Order: sequence, then structure tokens, then C-alpha cells
Amino acid sequence: MSVRTQSSEQSTEAVHRAGFACFVGRPNAGKSTLTNALVGQKVAITSNRPQTTRHTVRGIVHRPDAQLILVDTPGLHKPRTLLGERLNDVVRTTWAEVDVIGFCLPADQKIGPGDRFIAKELADIKRTPKIAVVTKTDLVDSKALAEQLIAVDRLGKELGIDWKEIVPVSATANKQVDLLADLLIPLLPEGPALYPEGDLTDEPEQVMVAELIREAALEGVRDELPHSIAVVVEEMLPRPDRPKDKPLLDIHANVYIERPSQKGIIIGPRGKRLKEVGIKSRRQIEALLGTPVYLDLHVKVAKDWQRDPKQLRKLGF
Repeated sequence: MSVRTQSSEQSTEAVHRAGFACFVGRPNAGKSTLTNALVGQKVAITSNRPQTTRHTVRGIVHRPDAQLILVDTPGLHKPRTLLGERLNDVVRTTWAEVDVIGFCLPADQKIGPGDRFIAKELADIKRTPKIAVVTKTDLVDSKALAEQLIAVDRLGKELGIDWKEIVPVSATANKQVDLLADLLIPLLPEGPALYPEGDLTDEPEQVMVAELIREAALEGVRDELPHSIAVVVEEMLPRPDRPKDKPLLDIHANVYIERPSQKGIIIGPRGKRLKEVGIKSRRQIEALLGTPVYLDLHVKVAKDWQRDPKQLRKLGF
């Protein structure tokens, strides 16, 4: 079993490499947090609600000798709705197209049926190299971590998966994140950079803004509405007649839920919750876009949108 820690030897090749890697794992295995840590900035939305990611976000890691493009996929899970089935299709298509796969397993949870379900799917993808990433190592002691590393090694042997590496990381404590990039890069093909220097994602700004609003809307509604919220940015325009040194961006967005009874949960007593969502997401949007923002939010009902093909299309799925 090859477990890597920071002191391991580094590659000294002078060639330039560029390619795609994706993190897979069951929902809430730390994939989005890891993407953000590697890129060094928020490009994927994170939430302690499982199944947060719905769009494939590409985070781009620039190195002098390499460009690592991270594809962040939804967590693969047993689908209960049409949306769930579509998300799983996105995951499988992505796996077939990347140069390396990182399988994320949290250090603080025993390997369960969800992990096995994904590992079995991974075992069928023979040609793509795979790295096992044991995430959230800051939540366990060294004994528990060692046990998890052994369990991950055993899982690979059992299913015939040849892990290229097994790497323990903590994205929140920034432990071994750079090492993970060092281990992913040699598995990429040789070639020139695929994106301009300075680009951190190829996600359209409108989609990222919608995701930041959805992240803020998810906070505090705990188990009530984890998957029922969708956000669509209807309009994003600079306000006319503003002086050049005082620009303002007008953003009009709709927060969609599935049932009229959910409206009160999102809006809150006297509109307090929705106001908080607006304040929190506006700060994040201003940091992302580097400009002051006027955010206009409305809550609308799209009845049972997760199960309706027409509504799914309208909401961008």
C-alpha cells in the first residue's frame, strides 16, 4: 500500500502537462471543499447538506509546469427522482472523459454501502488512473486515520482497483493539499495550457452567482428543503448612468421551491430569512465579481420541479 505524506519525493520532470481530474465520492465527502482548496479560491459551492453540487464546475490550478483542471461532479447516489437520474448520468459521462479520478472517502466515517456502490462503478472504468483521497483528516486521531487508510487499501484490492496513491488530506486545515496536486499532475498528459493564466473556472458568472445565492438559501433550512431549492439569475446588467468610479451591477434572481408551503420557510417571519440570504450572498457575489451589487431576490413556486422534465429544462438541468 502506497500512502503519501508531504515528505515523499517530488517529481523533477521538466515537461509541461495539462489535463482533467475529477473528484468522486458519495454526497458530502468533501469534494467541493477540496476543489476550492486546490484552486485557492471559492469556485464550487459547499454546504453541510449532502447533494449540494448540481453543475460541473471546473476549477483550474495553474503551476509553472502544469495546468490541472478539476471537474467537480455531483455525488453519485441511488436516484429517487428524474433530477437524481440526470445527475448520475452527468457523473458517469464525466468519469469517462477525465485523465485521472480522485475517489474521496471521509476519514471520520467508516466505509459504507454508498462508498462501495461508487467503488464498484469505478472498478468498471479500467483505463483511467485512480487516486484514493481520504478527506477530513482534521476530524480524527492518527489511530482512526491509519485504520481508514488500511480499509481503503483493502477496498481497492477486493474490487480489483489499483490505487495509484492513497493520500490523506484536510482541505479545511490545508494539510497535504499541495501534495495531492503534486500526485495528480504526473498522471496528466503532456501538452500546453488549456486555459489562460489567471482563469480559475470556466463556469459562466451567471451560474456562479446563482450557486452562491443557492448556497446562502440552503443555510439554516437544515433538513426541510435540501434539494427543493433552485436559483435562476434572470438578469445581470451594469446600472446605466453610473460614474465610472462608482459602478453598480443590478442582479435579478428567482429562488424556486417546489410547493407553496415552502415559501414561508425561505422568506421567514416578516421576510427576515430572505433578507439574510440576500445580504450573505451579495457579499460573496461582490467578492467574486469585484464590483458593488444590487441584488433583487424573489421566491417562486415551480411545482415538483425535480420530477418534471419541462421544469428541469427551464431551471437549467
